[in-house]
Amino acid sequence: MIRKLLLAGVAAMAVSAPAVAEVSGNVALSTEYVWRGISQSNEDLAVSGGFDFSQDIFYVGTWASNVDFEDPDDTNLELDLYGGVASEFGNGVGWDLGFIYYMYPSADSSDLDFVELYGGLSTELENGLALGGYLYWDPDNETVYLDTSAGFAVTDSFGVDATLGAYLDGFDEYTNWSLGATYSAVGLDFDLRYWGNDVDGGGDIADEPPRWTLD
Repeated sequence: MIRKLLLAGVAAMAVSAPAVAEVSGNVALSTEYVWRGISQSNEDLAVSGGFDFSQDIFYVGTWASNVDFEDPDDTNLELDLYGGVASEFGNGVGWDLGFIYYMYPSADSSDLDFVELYGGLSTELENGLALGGYLYWDPDNETVYLDTSAGFAVTDSFGVDATLGAYLDGFDEYTNWSLGATYSAVGLDFDLRYWGNDVDGGGDIADEPPRWTLD
């Protein structure tokens, strides 16, 4: 259940380095791992990280994080593999097509693994406003999820953004949202985010938002 902000960064990397192979890594410490408006770490700290490789329009990567679903298997690890192609149309609109394979190695008796296929469009306007939208399809669980975002770079090191997502089919068709600010300094990114959802009857972890998280 990889963060889609990471995927957006992968797509941008693939576009900006059209002919040169590039390898990069990332690591994050978060007050909570939140995916589509629901905690994946039982409201506890999360440590995550991954590696990305891109060349021309192609990219592949992997990402992992600790999780806590309070399930009988005591599932504690999520490992994601993803890949795709990303580039731009002649009018400056970026496009991105790919897949994500979500794996939970410690879930012995439960089949939690699944695959999503996705497609996205993004653009940056002359005033510095960036817009994006992704559509995700999970054929196993028969879900369709729409993720939209808008961001604005206030300075070279400080930006604000808003996201709105919704299950158009499956998972009770709930919606989720977030408002965030990101500051970059000395090679580090600090992200403060206020998020929530409209889940009804999803248990304490799903119903408790809105609240803040810090990465």
